[in-house]
Amino acid sequence: MTGPSSETLIEACEHLSARDAALARAFADYGVPAWRTAEPAYATIARMIAFQQITTKAARTIWDRVEAQLGTVCTEAVLGEDEDALRTCGLSRPKIRHLRSIAEAVESGALDLERVHAAEMDEARAELVAVKGIGPWTADLFLMACGRLDAFPAGDVGLMEAYRLLRDHDERMESKAFTTLADSWRPYRGVAAHLLWAWINAERAKNYAADGGG
Repeated sequence: MTGPSSETLIEACEHLSARDAALARAFADYGVPAWRTAEPAYATIARMIAFQQITTKAARTIWDRVEAQLGTVCTEAVLGEDEDALRTCGLSRPKIRHLRSIAEAVESGALDLERVHAAEMDEARAELVAVKGIGPWTADLFLMACGRLDAFPAGDVGLMEAYRLLRDHDERMESKAFTTLADSWRPYRGVAAHLLWAWINAERAKNYAADGGG
């Protein structure tokens, strides 16, 4: 699955740079970010659920165990697996309940991810958040993975921290204020998110190397 074209991303980054000095700095420092694409499939949402509210390193370890346990992460495998077996992979009980709830919605047809992929964004988002276990943040991440240029995961701490650093502020903006600010980035809020993620990840990698990798 391919994301937006490089021409589209360049145009979007230039548009954002004209709107916001922090994004202009990120674009000047990093350049055009790679788009995080994923198939409109159950496994994509399942992985997002697994990665929520824990460190990336811990999430990758857990997800590797889940894949090893299930073989293929799909609705049938999750619904057919014993909860204790999923717990031994490192998944919490609430996350297991969410994964099963979403799997049941896909199996019943209440959630059709191909339909979501093709639908208008508001309609697609409404179908996603109607399912127990899929909150607004997860819905927006999924829509971004499907290539929606204006999908935006409001409340994402990484985005708020990147913006704080780019503005050289002592404290992060409140989530509500940051979401309001992001409205000024329409219709490219998703591109702004990718730009902020790319910038802060590059900065962290740079600092890690400067510290000798320790």
